[in-house]
Amino acid sequence: MGAVKWFMIFVFLGICSQAAAQSVFQVSVFSATSKAVILKWTRYSGASSYKITVTPKSSPTNHVAFAQFGSNVVMGSVNSLSPNTIYVFTIEALNDSELLITATTESSTAPDLMDPIQTVKPKDSRTLMAEFIMEPGATNYIIRVQNAAGFFREDTVSSSPAEITSLTPYTEYKLSIMAVNSGGRSQPSLPVTAKTVLPPLLVSTSSPSNDTIIVSWVPIPHAVQYSLSISNFLSNTSTEYNTSSTNLTLSGLDAGSLYVIKGFAWDIEGRKGECSLNINQTTRPSAPSLVKVSLVMSNGVAGLSVTWTLDQQVYGSIQVMSDQNLSCNSTSTSCTLSPVKCGEVHIIQVTASNEAGPSYPSSPEVFTSFPCPPESLALVEPTDGTCTLTWNTVPHADSYAAFIKRGDNSEETGCNTTSNNCTYHCECGYAYLMSVFALNQAGSSPQGKILNYTTLPCCPESVSIPVVSSDTLEIMWTVSRGADLYETRAADSSEVILCNDTAPVCALSDLSCDRDYSVVVTPCNEVSGCNHGCLATTKATGPCMPTNLVLTLKNSSYIDVSWKGNNRNATYTVSTLGDDGKHTCTTSGNSCAITDLQCGSTYEVSVVASNAAGHSLTSYTEFLETEPCCPVNLTVDQVTQAMTNISWSHAKGAHSFITSLSSQRGHARCHTQGSHCLVGCITCGTNYTVTMEIFSHSGHNSNCTYQGFSSSACCPSGVRLYKMGINSLRVYWRSTGSSHSYSAAIVGTSNNYTCTASPGQNSCDVSSVQCEDSYRVVVAPVTAEGSRVLLCPQRLYSVICSGSDVGTVIYRGKRSVN
Repeated sequence: MGAVKWFMIFVFLGICSQAAAQSVFQVSVFSATSKAVILKWTRYSGASSYKITVTPKSSPTNHVAFAQFGSNVVMGSVNSLSPNTIYVFTIEALNDSELLITATTESSTAPDLMDPIQTVKPKDSRTLMAEFIMEPGATNYIIRVQNAAGFFREDTVSSSPAEITSLTPYTEYKLSIMAVNSGGRSQPSLPVTAKTVLPPLLVSTSSPSNDTIIVSWVPIPHAVQYSLSISNFLSNTSTEYNTSSTNLTLSGLDAGSLYVIKGFAWDIEGRKGECSLNINQTTRPSAPSLVKVSLVMSNGVAGLSVTWTLDQQVYGSIQVMSDQNLSCNSTSTSCTLSPVKCGEVHIIQVTASNEAGPSYPSSPEVFTSFPCPPESLALVEPTDGTCTLTWNTVPHADSYAAFIKRGDNSEETGCNTTSNNCTYHCECGYAYLMSVFALNQAGSSPQGKILNYTTLPCCPESVSIPVVSSDTLEIMWTVSRGADLYETRAADSSEVILCNDTAPVCALSDLSCDRDYSVVVTPCNEVSGCNHGCLATTKATGPCMPTNLVLTLKNSSYIDVSWKGNNRNATYTVSTLGDDGKHTCTTSGNSCAITDLQCGSTYEVSVVASNAAGHSLTSYTEFLETEPCCPVNLTVDQVTQAMTNISWSHAKGAHSFITSLSSQRGHARCHTQGSHCLVGCITCGTNYTVTMEIFSHSGHNSNCTYQGFSSSACCPSGVRLYKMGINSLRVYWRSTGSSHSYSAAIVGTSNNYTCTASPGQNSCDVSSVQCEDSYRVVVAPVTAEGSRVLLCPQRLYSVICSGSDVGTVIYRGKRSVN
C-alpha cells in the first residue's frame, strides 16, 4: 500500500479521534513493513502540527525521511524505508513554527520479500516438509497455508526445513513464506503447490486360531491398492502382500508367535500413502499338553496342583478351569486350583492365553478329589467288651480308616476296611475318641466329626452286703471305673427299693424282714447311661422282730416268756436285764423260761431273732417286777399287854406290808408302808403265828412266815396293898389261874421291896417297910427264864406311920409304868 494511501487513512483517524489534550506527549510504533512504519502519538495541547524525522540508528546524522501532519492527526506512516533496518523516529509538536515538545521511539522495518519455497515433500498424510532459503536478520518465519476449500492458516517456524502439521490427508495446499523480525514481517512470497499423501491404514488384527491372523482395515478414500508386510518377531522373516480388499487372512503361522504387521495405501498417482504404525499380533498358543493333576495342601487348604507342557516359547497366561467353578491363572507351567472340597469330581482343562486370545483347551483331565469325611458315626456296645463303630458310606471312597483312642491316651486302635463298620475291643468305663477317614487315590478325607463315646461304666467288684438290721441292707463295693452314680436296687416278689448315690456304699432300708432280695448295683454316668448288665446277688434280710411278748411270772425267780414270731429257721434269744445282771434263754420255738431271778427286782425283757442272715430288731421291751423280797429279820416287841410293836429289816421291792399275828384266840394285823407297825388287841399269854404279806409297786405280793410269837403272861388284877403286922405289908392280887409265879415290887422314894409268890399263890408279904412314904406297887408274872413281865400296871399307895410303925395304907390310884 502506498504512502499516500496510508497517510489518508491516518489523517482520517486523526480527525475522528476524540482524545483530549494531554500534558504528557508520547509516541509508539503501531506497525511496520519492510518499507514503512506506522507511528501513533498522543495529542498535545496547543500543537498546530506534528513533524516526524526518521534517522537510521546506525547513522544518527543521516536523516532519511520527513513527514508532517496536522493538529488533529494522531497516527501516521513513514514510507520509503529500507527493509530490515533499525530507525529512530522523532516527533515534534509545533505551534506554527514554534517547537512545543519532542518524543522519540525506535523500530526495525520488516524483512524484505523472500524467494518462494524451494521444495515441499510429504512427511506423512498430515505433515508437509518445506525447505526455503533463510533471510538474514529474520528471527523466524511465517508459512501461509491455503487450500481450495478456503482453508487458511499461518504457521510460525524458526528454520528450514520446517514441518507443517495438522493438515488434511490427500489434500492440495498453496504455501507461501514470510520473514519476521522485531519490526514485523515481510510480504508473502509467491505460492507453491503441494499435496499430502493418503492417510495410514487403521488396521485391526485378531488371531482366531494358533496358526492364523486376520488383518482388516477401514477403507481409505482415493486408495486404489493396499500393501501389507508381516514379520515374525523371532525369526525376522517377512512376507509382503498386495490387495485391493480391506482384509487379509494370514495362515500357516507359528503358534504362540509374535508377528509385526504394517501397511499403507496407494493413490491413483502411484504415491505411497502414510505407513501405518506397527501392529503387534500374537497367534494364539497351542493347547497345553501332558496335563497332570495332583492334590496339594497349603495352610490346611486343599488344592489341585495342575502341571502341563508348552511347546512354544512365546505365550501369555495359562488358565486352568474346572467344571466345579474353580480356575487359576499362571505364566509358568503349573497352577493350583483352590480351594478344593471333598467329594468333588473335577474335569480340568488347561488353556494357554496371550493377547490374541485363548488356545484350544487341553484334553479333559478327570480328577476325583479326596472323599468327604464319613458322617453319622455311631457306636454299638455289646456287653462282652466288643464295640462296633459304624458310619455312612461316602461317594468316591475306596476304603476307610478308623482311629479309636482311649481317653487316658494309653491305647490307640486303628482299623482299615472297605465296609462301613469296624469292630474293636473296648473296655468298660473309658471315654473313647473315634474318627473315621475316607480314602481314595487322591488321599484322605479331612477329619470329620469326632465321636466322643464313653463306654458303660464297669460293674462294681467286691460287692459285700452286711445286714445292718432286719429292714436294712448295707451294700459296699469298690469304686467302678467310669461311674459317676450308682443305682442300687433290691427287689423281691412284691417290692423294689432303690438307692442312688455317688459313693460306693448304699444302705437300702425299709425292706421287709426275713425276705430274700435280689440286690444289684448298677453303675451310671451322664454320658453313656447305666450298665444294666451287672450280676445280682441274693441276700436275705434279717429275721422279723418278735411281737406280742407275753410274760408269765411263775414265782419270784421264774418267769415264762412267750411271743409271736414266724421267721424261717430262726433262733430266739430272750434277754432279761435287771439289777443283778442279764439272764437269757434260747429256743427255736416261741416260748422260753427264765430262772434264777431275784425277788423285788424290775427286769427289762426283750426277744431277738437270729438266723444266718443276721439279727432281727429287738422286740419291744416288757417290764417285769418279781415278787417283793421277804424281810430277812422281823422282831415282835410287846409294848403293852394288848399291843406289840413289829419291826423288820429292808425288803427289796416292797411297797407296803400287812403283818399278821394269828392264834386260835384271835388275830391281829397292821398295814403300813414303813418298816414297823403297832399291833393291838392281842391276848396275853398266847402263842401267835407271825406272817407278812408284802406288796410291790405294781401289786405283786409275797407271803412271808416268821418264827411264832408268844405274848407275855397275863398280869394279875385286883392288886391290893394291906398292912399286916409291925412294919410289914401284904400284896394281894387275883390270880389268873396260870402256872406262873408272880413277883411283887414295892418301890418307894428311898426304899424298894420285892416278894415272890409261888405258882398258884396270889399274895406275898414284905417286912421292914418304912412308913411315911409313897410306894408304887407292881405285880407281874415271872417268866420261865426268871424275868419279870414288865408290862403290868402299877398302883400308888401311901403308907402312913402310926407312931414308928405302919399305920394306914392309902390307895392313891393307878400309875403307868415309867
